[in-house]
Order: sequence, then structure tokens, then C-alpha cells
Amino acid sequence: MIVHIVFFKLKDTNKNANISQIKSMLEGLSSKIDVIRFLEVGVNLSQEERAMDMSLITHFDTKEALLTYANHPDHLEVVGVIKEVSEYTKVVDYEKL
Repeated sequence: MIVHIVFFKLKDTNKNANISQIKSMLEGLSSKIDVIRFLEVGVNLSQEERAMDMSLITHFDTKEALLTYANHPDHLEVVGVIKEVSEYTKVVDYEKL
């Protein structure tokens, strides 16, 4: 299984509205992209300086499935919105045996 984790730091402008929109869009991907085995979106509660605003955790059967997800038009639509409202993102992909 491949685990794909993304952390999001959003711009301050309209942050709460953007968090809600992105959360909804990401959660909607699980019904649109059949290679997703698990999807969870978390909104940060921590007030620490180093904290990110959101996280996405997804699971895939294979690296190829992750690539299918990464290039899927519905995912790319969400990525476009995220790029507009994010300061930056961080990603970790690993194989869970």
C-alpha cells in the first residue's frame, strides 16, 4: 500500500472559506477516483507557529494508482484551486508493508 500525505499552508486572505472549499473538494475525490482506497482531510487545531492549516491522507494499492490519481482531471482541478490559495504545500509518500 502507498500512503500519500500532503500538508497545506494557506494564504491568510479568505483562509476559513478556502479551507472549507478545499476540504469539500478533496473529500469529493473519493467518489470520483476509483483508485483511492482511503481518504481523510484534517483541519488543524494547533496554534503553534510551525503548524500547517490542513492535511490530506490517502492510500493507494500501488505507485501506479497514485500516479493515476495525481494525473486525474478531477484531482488536477482541486490542485489548481489549492495553488491559487496556498502559500505552500509539503508531501510525503511512502510504502506501507
